[in-house]
Amino acid sequence: MLGEMLGTTKDTKVREGKLESKLVSGCGGSALSWTLAEGVIELALHRAPCNELGSASLEELEKFASALESMQAETHALIIYSKLKPGFCAGADLRELYQQSQTMDKAEAVKGVRDFLERIHRVLNLIDAAPLTTIAAVHGVTFGGGFELALACDLIIADKMARFCFPELRLGLIPGFGGIPRLKRDLGNAVVRDLLLTGRSFNATKAQQIGLVSQVVGEGEALRAARAMATQLRKFDRATVATAKKFIKPIPHEELRQEIDIFCELFTRPAVQAGLRKFVESTDAQPYLP
Repeated sequence: MLGEMLGTTKDTKVREGKLESKLVSGCGGSALSWTLAEGVIELALHRAPCNELGSASLEELEKFASALESMQAETHALIIYSKLKPGFCAGADLRELYQQSQTMDKAEAVKGVRDFLERIHRVLNLIDAAPLTTIAAVHGVTFGGGFELALACDLIIADKMARFCFPELRLGLIPGFGGIPRLKRDLGNAVVRDLLLTGRSFNATKAQQIGLVSQVVGEGEALRAARAMATQLRKFDRATVATAKKFIKPIPHEELRQEIDIFCELFTRPAVQAGLRKFVESTDAQPYLP
């Protein structure tokens, strides 16, 4: 049944001099796609220009989340990565957010934002709590909502060109996809305040020094390193990993709900609308860069 749902094919490869059969399953859409092979799920992001997370991406993420619940019983690792050169993910689709808000009154706009945030929180919470080891293999731009997607994973492997940033302050907002509670869970308050209150970016070396990134690799090597790690993880008992993960990585549900409330409160303020309009009207090729 799972194979039919995901589009299963047979593939072969040579390992240690022997021809080995490998089950490969896959599915996806215009923004992302995923495969399952040898107990490892790979979720690839590929929505140009830099995997901005809008309504279409969210719908596909929700489909992946539903599939993940079925797949996780036969898997030990999930790798999330980007196929696009600019980076892992530039965050929320701010153009879509602004344009939609302009067609609604204040109450409707807030309701639409809240619905979007609650939906993406459900997806990221599921990834956060999945009973397998999740790895974000990042490069280049890892900003805003893309940073928050990486934070939902257990481990972040970054190539040396990766940059991490929460630029929401420039828009008069805070991160809305769970970034603040997950940063507070994983890092010291000084680092959290630095990222949130200055909007500056950290490079991969700095991110490793502060404990955000578990491994820094050469340019273009993050996915290879994540795959090597996933192979190593196959040696460990899944039930033990799931139990340990529950203990060391609790989901901060109450703070996540508070984050949504604060984001919605801020969203309709004039400074936010002005910041969004400035972003939308920018002629820069990559307006999300600091």
